[in-house]
Amino acid sequence: MFTGIITAKGHIAKIDQRGDARVTIACPFDPARIAIGASIACSGVCLTVIDRGGVAGDAWFTVDVSGETIAHTAPSQWHVGREINLEGALKLGDELGGHIVTGHVDAVGHVVGVCPEGDSHRLGIAAPKALAPYIAAKGSVTIDGVSLTVNEVTDQPDGTAHFGLNIIPHTAHVTTLGNLAPGDAVNLEIDVLARYLKRMQALQAG
Repeated sequence: MFTGIITAKGHIAKIDQRGDARVTIACPFDPARIAIGASIACSGVCLTVIDRGGVAGDAWFTVDVSGETIAHTAPSQWHVGREINLEGALKLGDELGGHIVTGHVDAVGHVVGVCPEGDSHRLGIAAPKALAPYIAAKGSVTIDGVSLTVNEVTDQPDGTAHFGLNIIPHTAHVTTLGNLAPGDAVNLEIDVLARYLKRMQALQAG
């Protein structure tokens, strides 16, 4: 489990194509504190560390990324040089500053607008039809691993949904969200509570 509170930005340093993609991510962590077998959310994708090295502040870790994972996440994420939002797994006793995040991407959305709003930016995201019922104003959603609050939702005639998010300067600076532009693909994870509520509603209706 994760919280959606990003602890660092890294970047993809190397990709080796094998049966799966073996991806090496450069990061500012202390390698002595990265355990083999640990889970790290990489722009919202929970991946398992299989190797690590470097020095504190200039470290790296390696993960295997399956074809299934690549097929169901933002394709632009899997390129050398790509910046990645990083978060280690939640430990018992840690502060839950965002919301409960599983690290399992539900779908890929697309940026439909980025507009200045005071010192912040209003980010507009298009969500696919399958996810539209789970997105609600003032509810939580995860964008590329970042826990955010939905400001408003506009249902579209085709069953999809457009929703708006406020990105404060701090979030734009410490995550990759400050670099997003219209047309960019993003990893979406709906709030786990919304998932269970929708399931309960469906069972009651049946």
